[in-house]
Amino acid sequence: MKGPAIFLAQFAGDEAPYNSLPAMAKWAADLGYVGIQIPTWDARLMDLAKAAESQDYCDELAGICAEAGVAITELSTHLQGQLVAVHPAYDELFDAFAPAETHGRPEARTEWAREQVRMAARASQRLGLTAHATFSGALLWQTVYPWPQRPAGLVEEGFAELARRWKPLLDVFDENGVDACYEIHPGEDLHDGISWERFLAAVDNHPRANILYDPSHYVLQQLDYLEFIDIYHERIRMFHVKDAEFLPTGRVGVYGGYGDWSERAGRFRSLGDGQVDFAGIFSRLTQHGYDGWAVLEWECFLKSPEQGAAEGAPFIASHMIEKTAKAFDDFAGAAPDMQRNRRILGLND
Repeated sequence: MKGPAIFLAQFAGDEAPYNSLPAMAKWAADLGYVGIQIPTWDARLMDLAKAAESQDYCDELAGICAEAGVAITELSTHLQGQLVAVHPAYDELFDAFAPAETHGRPEARTEWAREQVRMAARASQRLGLTAHATFSGALLWQTVYPWPQRPAGLVEEGFAELARRWKPLLDVFDENGVDACYEIHPGEDLHDGISWERFLAAVDNHPRANILYDPSHYVLQQLDYLEFIDIYHERIRMFHVKDAEFLPTGRVGVYGGYGDWSERAGRFRSLGDGQVDFAGIFSRLTQHGYDGWAVLEWECFLKSPEQGAAEGAPFIASHMIEKTAKAFDDFAGAAPDMQRNRRILGLND
């Protein structure tokens, strides 16, 4: 496992040091991070179209980061991936993720999003990256609670259409040697293990369809996030280190009562302030051979981003495990001896 790294999306802004890639790279390095994950929609940090076409520009981006003391871990198209599949009920809300000229024009917005994702695959390859972060989008989310009753075949057709939209994009990732890692997230059609399995089957187990693992979203759903690793570890290629808590009361539970984040039972927290068992997570990922990055995604309803970022690097570093190359009881062992083993088994030749 590599790290600690930090996702820049929640920190980027118009004030220094958050308004340019050189400044943010130095800021992250000064806090103890050795990697940064870059949101491709933020023009203050990178020009995605230019990165998709220009190797010189990508070399420049990598050089800026290396000079500051960090590596680019992955690129992200969370916002653009969301727009690959949008139910009309969310059109006006999600128009804000796309350029003004596509607003009120869902087909144009979808094609813009697809091209953004294609460019991100090419840019990732030019940067020498092997994984990419994104969202799946959603056609079915408004039916997540089955009332009114879902018509027969609705779910199957929803995932078939999602696959029709994503499979050509996954092929582009494959051409560029990059894994597309979907953050399994409420609000997306890929929000838990079962929905992930439906999608994977619909894209014919595409080798580039993989998972960005973020335990905070599983806490808010009350899903077993440790067993999730055991089940899906072969497809987990990215890791957001993010904390959360779930504190239900007699008034509020999973659905939140339309409250803001401070009023909900499920809330995101800074690292160490929530309920996530990170010792268990780092142990399971290490046991299963995860060799990607451990990337802080900071979201907290209470603590400042500055404090969260400062505390994040040492927290991640303290949980990373250097996997042992030998058994702890090797000192008591003996050299391999087949005849001895057979005698112990009572097998007398």
